[in-house]
Amino acid sequence: MSRERLIVIGGDAAGMTAASQARRGREDLEILAFEKGNHVSYAACGIPYYVGGLIDALPKLVIRTPEQFGAKQDIEVRIRQEVIAIRPDEARVVVRNLETGQEYEEPYDHLLITTGARPVRPDLPGVEAKGIYTVSTLDDAQALRQLMETERPTRVVIVGGGYIGVELTETFHRWDVDVSLVARAPSLMRSLDPDMGDKVAEALNEMGIHLYPGEAATGFEEDQGRVTAVVTSERTLPADLVIVATGVTPNSDLAREAGLPLGVKGAIKVDDHMRTPAAGIWAAGDCVETVQLATGQPYWTSLATIASKQGRVAGTNLTGGDMAYPGTFGTTITKAGPVEISHTGVSETDLQGTGIEFAVGKAEAQTATRYYPTVQPMTVKLIAEVGSGRLLGGQIVGGAGAAMRINVLATALQAGMTVDDVATLDLAYAPPFSMVWDPILLAARGLCRNC
Repeated sequence: MSRERLIVIGGDAAGMTAASQARRGREDLEILAFEKGNHVSYAACGIPYYVGGLIDALPKLVIRTPEQFGAKQDIEVRIRQEVIAIRPDEARVVVRNLETGQEYEEPYDHLLITTGARPVRPDLPGVEAKGIYTVSTLDDAQALRQLMETERPTRVVIVGGGYIGVELTETFHRWDVDVSLVARAPSLMRSLDPDMGDKVAEALNEMGIHLYPGEAATGFEEDQGRVTAVVTSERTLPADLVIVATGVTPNSDLAREAGLPLGVKGAIKVDDHMRTPAAGIWAAGDCVETVQLATGQPYWTSLATIASKQGRVAGTNLTGGDMAYPGTFGTTITKAGPVEISHTGVSETDLQGTGIEFAVGKAEAQTATRYYPTVQPMTVKLIAEVGSGRLLGGQIVGGAGAAMRINVLATALQAGMTVDDVATLDLAYAPPFSMVWDPILLAARGLCRNC
């Protein structure tokens, strides 16, 4: 090779952010990215809204095409090319062209693994039947949108009660079809405590979604190879379309096979500069382990915000910079129909068995002043360490305008604030936006020692 070469495995948030940052750091570096799918650098978080019809065209979710990376940044992107092996001792990767089946090798000086996360597809009878989908790529989105427009299924069953499953209830509700959700756990959204997850369930019930929490899917019935029903531990639910949304897992097989150490949930272990222990190999995004800053413990989650930040750190450091990614509070936000949901830090459930003594404060409040026409209910739950008063986490469920308040709590966590500090925050007030005492302040006052 005439120039030093960076190879990136995976072409979405972490990988292409890193490639772009590396180009800023070194104009002389050869950058080559491999992506096994048909698209790179796309907004996967927008998929439910495209399938639901809120976004009219799939290209609106594409941030930059391979051609644009080549023309604007001199980054070569090869789609439909899957890296099938890493050979650290030789500093080479083995690539398979998915169009032709041909395999070939490429050398590297720097290697960045950004293979992301993959959907968990349960090993259940009938799971390979036609009409059963996972939702993680633009190809999935395109197939589902086309199916909804042409075949017009009338009964959709979603298997999984996490963020993706809950978001998809709104997606298919917009098509005016019968929507059911089956969840193994007795309450929705495991990132929330059960008392807050139950509030999400109440809102979905009011939308007309049929909920079956605490019922594990045990199989799928089919007729002539096409799904006809979801079988649970309690009932059989007829279905024309089934969405499996039972979570995701780190896509770390390549790293494991290359002998790289793995951590929580099988995610790749990296330091705060995104380096693996192997010389010249870095990793970032949904495939790597990080730190939950609220507890200081190893942690794994799949979030575009984290992947993009880690990609920037990796791209900076592998070109000679010095930037650290300390960890995350795992701040998330979503909505389903009229209900908004957000979370940051750790929950009561997360803290069980950690030895951290904690207390809980909750405020049942409103998004606006009680007399304002758009007022809707909202609940804020805060968790703090006993003794120090240090804020450990927060959860919000409510109507329009509720969930973005989580950013106040995420900032408070980042600043190491106590609930006393939070209770005295100078938050804005006007009737359309808040009560005089913002719900966050009310929840903090419930925990405050000196207010």
